[in-house]
Amino acid sequence: MGTYFSKLSEKISEITGHYSAFIIAFLFIIIWALSGPLFQFSDTWQLVVNTSTTIITFLMVFLIQNSQNRDSCALHTKIDELIDVVKNADKDFIGIEHMPLEKLQKLKEKIEEHAAHKTRSGEH
Repeated sequence: MGTYFSKLSEKISEITGHYSAFIIAFLFIIIWALSGPLFQFSDTWQLVVNTSTTIITFLMVFLIQNSQNRDSCALHTKIDELIDVVKNADKDFIGIEHMPLEKLQKLKEKIEEHAAHKTRSGEH
């Protein structure tokens, strides 16, 4: 089931990320707005767009999150591989995305201070 969802998520993300999907959504809103006088701006007329957009948004949140999770995992895996093969790299950095945020922030500050010190002293 997970593989099917991932493939479906990837395909839907590809389709909805295309400019034509935006144009279709934009045209839907224009047609809906122009049809207002025809339906006398009724509650049902308003409910159509509210319900449609709410359902689409609700479902897209899960698809976007799935896509971001896969992208993030792939990116971390690639970076971990690079760290692993670089001769003088600190292997402790592999998997740091699992650290608590506070520890990550302290590590980031330490690295930034180290880089600034190297820049001031002319090291490369």
